[in-house]
Amino acid sequence: MFGKGEPILLISGATGDMNSWDPFTLKSLSSNHTVIIFDNRGVANTTTGSKAFSIQQFANDTVGLLDVLKIQKADVLGHSMGGIVAQQLAVTHPEKVNTLILVSTTCGGKDSIPPSPQLVKFGTELENKLLNNIPITPQEIKLNMYASLGPAWIRLHPNSLDAIPKKVLPAKDLFPDVPVNTQVQQQKVVGNWRATNWIGICDELSKISNPTLIITGTDDGAVAPANSLIIAGKIPGAWLVHIKDAGHQLMSQYPDKFNKVLQTFLSTTN
Repeated sequence: MFGKGEPILLISGATGDMNSWDPFTLKSLSSNHTVIIFDNRGVANTTTGSKAFSIQQFANDTVGLLDVLKIQKADVLGHSMGGIVAQQLAVTHPEKVNTLILVSTTCGGKDSIPPSPQLVKFGTELENKLLNNIPITPQEIKLNMYASLGPAWIRLHPNSLDAIPKKVLPAKDLFPDVPVNTQVQQQKVVGNWRATNWIGICDELSKISNPTLIITGTDDGAVAPANSLIIAGKIPGAWLVHIKDAGHQLMSQYPDKFNKVLQTFLSTTN
């Protein structure tokens, strides 16, 4: 916890820890909010516990954290998987949420837009490599970067590909701060959420009365940008913002634009 003002809770995406947040966003928010960042179960110094990983469990964990901190209600910002958790939190624990900010996310189930078959195939192969300690190739790392940054960003910033190693890399080193078992469990949770044979939470979003901001990049390769339109159509009065040429990591790609939108929303709705 740091900063001064009303509390804002940030929920990380899969394979992310509290250090994955863009420092410019943290600095901007801390100027007028008490910022709370934390690690989801099984990440870094947080124990895995005995309960099965699920979006509902992550939401319950988040409520437990707020209770321990004696915070009755907070602005909630979730990125990617964290945005899924934030939606669940707003539906099942609305008393804990002041405003809701959903970044690069989906409401899941049959109403959502699934990721590309290529990305699904990559995710399955990566899971197998993680479980069996099989090296990941430079080409696979490149595919992961395209999903994260988006082709438009890479076209505009070709030097971003310089970070790709020339040799194979142990799969566990792709996300070094998150244990392999946790990575696999988180990916399974997200996969189940997206599955077309699961109802998702789309039909429950109309229950959300909190001021809501949905923001995504027009070039998100991990979560189809059209998912933001679906969510915005379900939550009454929701704000919807698309950042041109941004990918899944839009916060770090266009921090000035992102933080301006964020502060405008928070100052207008609080």
